[in-house]
Amino acid sequence: MRRAFILAALTVLVAAAPAAWDKTVRQSANGGYVMGNPAARTKLVEYLSYTCGACANFVGQSKAALRSGYVARGAVSVEVRNAVRDRFDFAAALLARCGGPSRFFSNSEAIMATQGVWLGKASAFEAANRDKLASLPPNDGLKLVARGVGLDAIMKARGFTPQQIDACLVSKPDQDRVLAMTDEAWNVRKLPGTPSFLVNDQLAGDATSWSALEPKLKAAMAVR
Repeated sequence: MRRAFILAALTVLVAAAPAAWDKTVRQSANGGYVMGNPAARTKLVEYLSYTCGACANFVGQSKAALRSGYVARGAVSVEVRNAVRDRFDFAAALLARCGGPSRFFSNSEAIMATQGVWLGKASAFEAANRDKLASLPPNDGLKLVARGVGLDAIMKARGFTPQQIDACLVSKPDQDRVLAMTDEAWNVRKLPGTPSFLVNDQLAGDATSWSALEPKLKAAMAVR
């Protein structure tokens, strides 16, 4: 009898525990990744490019307040969509998707945190390999890019094998999803640049930093 009572009490405690919304990630219908409470009244969409310095700055500035604050308590959900600008960005976008929803945000943050290192090699790599890249099949070119600037090393440090890294780069379903989001960003939404944000499906003006975006989130949350 006592054992049954204890088990019942534990069940109530588990049921009452708050959801870890910053650990809840799913893929959206258009291929982006969404972190947070599906029922959050305020929905933020971020269009990013991995070769965009302002995008890397935003990730660093916003992580503590946005992910650990608004998202963790279920008030805001965040969806990341791609707006690819170049071959290096495309390779990084595909690698960020390695491991699916549970790995996406940490992969993305790791790539952004080291942007200054790998992107700093891009110009010299492009100049030295332009003819070779033009002659290679696209998938082989993506592999060469990832190795040439060190994106593969970032993923290896995160526990991915060379075979897994190559598989992520050549995944046609993921390539198609990233390219479809890119088309939506530039040709349908006609975004002014990256990062760009939608707050409840409304473009957040020229906000490109956390300090400029946070007041817009607060205003959206205040609307009932």
